[in-house]
Amino acid sequence: MKNISYRLNVQSTDCNFANAKQTKHFVLVSSGVADMNRIVSEIMDVKPGLERETVEAVLRLEQRIIKKLTLNGLRINNGLFSAVASPKGYGGNTWNSTKNKINIKLTQGAEWRESIQNTTINVLGPKAEVMYIDKVTDVNQEPELQAGKVAIVTGNYIKINGTNDGIGLFIISSDGEKRQIAKEMIAVNKPKTITFVVPADLNPGEYFLQITTQYVSSSTLHKEPRTAEIPVTLK
Repeated sequence: MKNISYRLNVQSTDCNFANAKQTKHFVLVSSGVADMNRIVSEIMDVKPGLERETVEAVLRLEQRIIKKLTLNGLRINNGLFSAVASPKGYGGNTWNSTKNKINIKLTQGAEWRESIQNTTINVLGPKAEVMYIDKVTDVNQEPELQAGKVAIVTGNYIKINGTNDGIGLFIISSDGEKRQIAKEMIAVNKPKTITFVVPADLNPGEYFLQITTQYVSSSTLHKEPRTAEIPVTLK
């Protein structure tokens, strides 16, 4: 088996976090999204003799078993990560589904920590026009979003603008389904802030929020679109 190399690209940009002690911070240069098809393809590159349907079936079975075990109170520890169900909200004599919820807490495992230590980090240097997403919150600055409610995106050079195909604000589900947020659902579209209404029919779960834009300034567009994304949770 060939050795696996790990490499991340980062860039340095101004820090816009509230109460930040430093003036600069690093942001990841995204390499895109690896969905189930990509993962299966990567496995088959390592083991070409495997059947694609078999690989996908085993991966989905692993997901099913992990869900079963965590949602029956067990802590999963597979070396790469540990996962455990974590109750949230105020306690009482009964469970109130509108005030209480269950999150799955993920923690890096020993194998992941070791691999991080062996990862090469390429600093591409400062760039005034770095596009990135800082965070996504609801109107109360809570990290979890709600379907049908307002969400606030902060970052840099995120204003949605351009003429190329694929420009827009998107929600991507864990299985890779990509859904564009309609223009009329976007209330604020500025270089550092976007405010929009989360589609009311989205189910709770894990998603990615993706922005693709050509924006540079009020009078300038990039020749090619740029994309930034960030994981988000709907409760």
